[in-house]
Amino acid sequence: MKRKLITSGSSFENEIGYSRAVVQGKWVFVSGTTGFDYDTMTISNNIQDQAEQCFKNIIIALKEADASLENVVRVTYILPNAADFKLCWPVLKKYFGIVKPAATMFSAGLADERMKIEIQVTALKV
Repeated sequence: MKRKLITSGSSFENEIGYSRAVVQGKWVFVSGTTGFDYDTMTISNNIQDQAEQCFKNIIIALKEADASLENVVRVTYILPNAADFKLCWPVLKKYFGIVKPAATMFSAGLADERMKIEIQVTALKV
């Protein structure tokens, strides 16, 4: 089974040594994705805007893997401040309200203090 590596073009991928996503057979593993706009390498200070941008970045990676949000079976949300999670709920429901993947949220420090949320997904292409 051939493995496909997908990049977002983010400088972080080369500096750290990872792929935005890896496709292995019918599985798509999307790395923890932050709210950076990779075209401009800017990030909003607003957590809801960051969550929206996370999903835009994830959708791009999934599309390159011939998958979509509808294929997501697992999602992990990572936030430096757990109390901010509820602020993201409307955005999360917008994208996953129908799909309803298995989900986990935990609080941990992120690589850049400007990051307020990171989202990782696993998808199964059918």
